[in-house]
Amino acid sequence: MLTDVKARKLEPKSKPISDGAVAGLYLFPSTKVGTGKWILRYVSPQTGKRRDMGMGRYPDVPIREARTAALEVRRMLDGGLDPLEVRRENAIKATAAPLVPTFEAAARQVHEAIAPGFKNEKHAAQWITTLERYVIPRLGSVVVTDLRAADFAEVLRDIWLSKPETASRVRQRCDKVMSWCTARGFIVASPVPVVDMLLPKQPGKRERTNHHPALPWREIPTFVSTVLHAGRPTQSKLMLEFLILTAARSGELRGMRWEEIDWEKRIWTIPASRMKAKVSHRVPLGQRALEILTSMKGSHEPAPDQLVFDSRTGGPLSDMALTKLLRTHQIASDTPGRIATAHGFRSSFRDWASENGYTRDVAERALAHTVRDSTEAAYHRTDLLEQRRQMMEAWGLLLRSTGVIAKGEYCGT
Repeated sequence: MLTDVKARKLEPKSKPISDGAVAGLYLFPSTKVGTGKWILRYVSPQTGKRRDMGMGRYPDVPIREARTAALEVRRMLDGGLDPLEVRRENAIKATAAPLVPTFEAAARQVHEAIAPGFKNEKHAAQWITTLERYVIPRLGSVVVTDLRAADFAEVLRDIWLSKPETASRVRQRCDKVMSWCTARGFIVASPVPVVDMLLPKQPGKRERTNHHPALPWREIPTFVSTVLHAGRPTQSKLMLEFLILTAARSGELRGMRWEEIDWEKRIWTIPASRMKAKVSHRVPLGQRALEILTSMKGSHEPAPDQLVFDSRTGGPLSDMALTKLLRTHQIASDTPGRIATAHGFRSSFRDWASENGYTRDVAERALAHTVRDSTEAAYHRTDLLEQRRQMMEAWGLLLRSTGVIAKGEYCGT
């Protein structure tokens, strides 16, 4: 039986030494005294041919380890397997199998894939930024196969109650990453959906919704007369008044171009690309809205693609132009301690419409809100333009009055 004493005396030109303990195991000499290569000779049960299988080098692989490995191979032979074929197949599988990524690597691949679908670069950047802030510092280096629901729960715990909206977004993005890993076969299923079972109950959506501070609709006529119509008619004043008259979003208005105005039909058509719901929206224009557009147009005919409300550089105005106006005049809102916001005038309009008898459908379409019920949306395809025109004319009269214009009091032409 081969011993270390014999193996250390093995010379380069010596004959291979049989192990003597495991059939077919030999130590072949190498170029240096006392070194060699383990070879297991066997007859393949699949082909019937003799084959030599390398088992490592001596003394890196000691005699005992070589025998243990050789015995395992012999068991495979007894089971009808050719160990060299098994080794080859395992090597192919190892090469073909994708490398399991860390959470950070997976998150960045997901972000790269979905970024082109975001509305703008800012929103695309926010997606990965939230993960970089709350998740990657603690879980980024962990391979996704080692992540459990408890790991994500611990990451979310600090903001679960104090910042529920942020926690919800972080959770959704983590689930997106882990679901991507599931689709690629790295894991069986995303563990993220069950994290709420490990965390305290969050406040309801109604309790945590932060509404835009709004000026109560009954105070709007005074605001228009004492602020918007007082002094020099600046672009910011005209823009804010137009926004209130049309109940539009500031982003829709800041990107408004002259080609979107139909003067004859008195309609402003906002293209789908600027609408939140990605559906074009027609806005009926009342007399005061047309007056504002005429004043912005001036004596020169603007280019069709020129912005109606543009900055000094010719680009869109910043949303801060309207915010600054409201802050400068300290326009209080219905939220204690908060200044009214431009977006809040949409809420003012909605309250006015409800309290003056206009139907929910007409009011919601004026705000370009999506019909949430898919069945209702499939059948209800009109935008109720003429009904909205009457409502918006009454809303425009309110802005120029000192009293309340109720439904039916205005008979516009």
